Amino acid sequence: MSKNKTKFYAVALGIKPGVYDRWYGEEGAEAQVDGFPGARYQGFPTRKAAQAWLKEFQNPGLAVQAEETKTKTTGKKAGEKKSKKVKVVIYTDGGCIDNPGPGGYGVVLLYGKKRKELSAGYRKTTNNRMEIMACIEGLKTLKYPCSVTLYSDSQYVVNSIEKGWAKRWKRKGWMRNQVEPAENADLWAQFLDLCETHSVELKWVRGHAGNKENERCDQLATQAALNKKKLLTDTPYETGQTTVAGKTRPMFE
Repeated sequence: MSKNKTKFYAVALGIKPGVYDRWYGEEGAEAQVDGFPGARYQGFPTRKAAQAWLKEFQNPGLAVQAEETKTKTTGKKAGEKKSKKVKVVIYTDGGCIDNPGPGGYGVVLLYGKKRKELSAGYRKTTNNRMEIMACIEGLKTLKYPCSVTLYSDSQYVVNSIEKGWAKRWKRKGWMRNQVEPAENADLWAQFLDLCETHSVELKWVRGHAGNKENERCDQLATQAALNKKKLLTDTPYETGQTTVAGKTRPMFE
């Protein structure tokens, strides 16, 4: 057995190429190559050796070889959109103790055997804002474009995306009609941007009906809302001012 222990990892093709001093964790090499088509990486006993390999890999000849490898893996040439994306399942829930009032959201992300949970609480907000924010925070966690099935027990959220309501509000300058503004425009703008990055399909799941992951999201959201020491500020809601497309407008009119 070799006495040289791998301590550094060079990632030539991955989410964020570079040299890493750890394999596991969000800042490790594994997170950069896991699920990345045609990923190229290697371990080394010293940082110098890892940097030398990375520099050699990046020379013109190997760059062509790397692109050929990526093309064979993805079936696409440089500049073409990948036909296959990593599949991720996200469960979300949000709510308030009172409406409006202290609220929170909970998120469960599932990718293969991996699982991640997210939650946060706000001192004053609404049920609908927490439902939307749960979806936003779940999608923001993804480091590169994915194919996402997103479950929510909010018909308001699911219908606004799947039936195209949010896109219509955006086209109309965030107005529901000629006199009524679309509520939560700041959050819908973020949500729509994320749906452009990822392939997102929303599915409605009945709340409090025994779905394990939905129940877990509800638990996370409730716990976050009750944690008075860590409640955040939903600034647009509390100030009554929201910024959409670089313009500040009243939250409610």
